[in-house]
Amino acid sequence: QVQLVESGGGLVQAGGSLRLSCAASGSASRFNVMGWYRQAPGKQRELVAEITRGGTTKYADSVEGRFTISRDNFRNTVALQMTSLKPEDTAVYYCAAGPVLDYFDSWGQGTQVTVSS
Repeated sequence: QVQLVESGGGLVQAGGSLRLSCAASGSASRFNVMGWYRQAPGKQRELVAEITRGGTTKYADSVEGRFTISRDNFRNTVALQMTSLKPEDTAVYYCAAGPVLDYFDSWGQGTQVTVSS
């Protein structure tokens, strides 16, 4: 079992930046891949970014070039640096973990990001 604890998030004006962090604990093989999803009101949850233990990254087209995902394998943490934020980035952001790319089976509690215009 994996526990994921998020921090960061909040309210920011359009064009601003925010940083989300997530700490993982539990069986290390269950978080070979870590990532961030988001869900806006009335919309489906979407994958924002993911990163493997080896550092391979993948981003949604909507955030490519604006968001950067990174991880610290020693501390078992993952971060999402968000820049040039837009109102459409407003959502609840969830940390996620899984054994392989594009497969996540552990989730954090979610943190709200609100971007005002």
